Amino acid sequence: MEMQFDPAEHPHRRRNALTGDWVLVSPHRTKRPWQGQHERVAAERRPAYDPQCYLCPGNERAGGLTNPPYDSTFVFTNDFAALMPNAPAVGHADGDLLAAEAVAGTCRVICFSPRHDLSLPELELPAIRGVVDLWAAQVAELRETYAWVQVFENKGAVMGCSNPHPHGQIWASSSLPNEILKEDQHQRDYLAKHGQPLLGDYLAAELASGERLVVESAHWVGLVPWWAVWPFEVLLLPKQQVTHLPELSEDQRHSLSKIMRELLSRYDNLFETSFPYSMGWHGAPATEGDQSHWWLHAHYYPPLLRSATVKKFMVGYEMLAEAQRDLTPEHAAARLCEQDPLHYRWRG
Repeated sequence: MEMQFDPAEHPHRRRNALTGDWVLVSPHRTKRPWQGQHERVAAERRPAYDPQCYLCPGNERAGGLTNPPYDSTFVFTNDFAALMPNAPAVGHADGDLLAAEAVAGTCRVICFSPRHDLSLPELELPAIRGVVDLWAAQVAELRETYAWVQVFENKGAVMGCSNPHPHGQIWASSSLPNEILKEDQHQRDYLAKHGQPLLGDYLAAELASGERLVVESAHWVGLVPWWAVWPFEVLLLPKQQVTHLPELSEDQRHSLSKIMRELLSRYDNLFETSFPYSMGWHGAPATEGDQSHWWLHAHYYPPLLRSATVKKFMVGYEMLAEAQRDLTPEHAAARLCEQDPLHYRWRG
């Protein structure tokens, strides 16, 4: 008898419609025992204020400057920025083999609040809304000068975060990064072929299916994408087309604050730990021409796989061939849906 394909049991590949990349899904491997590395879990409780923290209000930063006594969000230019606004021209570039080009830009740090001990899902809604508004304002300002503005957050030491004070970053550059070039081209090609935005059609398909949805409101949907690489990866996108953050309406911004808190609470509740991740917003770049193919969205890439101490590693096959995952996106979505939307630290 011919074997019938079961996506929850048999290996297969899935294509990322946004980038064209493929991911190998190997669901049968979830049954293997884990004898690999276990991560250390960060201390669950931190003080509201740490006199040794470079990001707390009134403290001296590593670069020598002093933070003001801020009482809401706070943004400043990174003391050790990866980009410079006045980078000189590249002096050596040899055709196709040794190509190089100059890039100008700036890097900023956003402290979500003065509290050293509260991550985004633990903040009150007005404080989260303050972060959303600051993201939008920074993008609007930097788009006037730079082609690309990347808003992102690295949460947790396991994701390389060097300071536990909850914060994010913004890097703005004169050139479009690799991932943005791929997303731009695939969304542009899809609109030309189908007459509709790629993510609009994709969202409609996911809403019709429902099996990968995690959180939903009147204005937003968070789901584990069909092509997810990271175990509990989530794609967050508005139900109505918006091309970049500054375009969000008052209702959309308020709704975004609520759905982010619910999503991130579900993350933390999964293993009852401050769930690490890298996340970032992708919207239309500030380049000339029609941008109607773009649909604003945020990517959440969390590394934890089986527990608070076991993470997924991108090594070997992933580095040399293509991304691979064991847990199916459908199973990951179901696990997140099972979680209480109320943060575990708030219970009782």
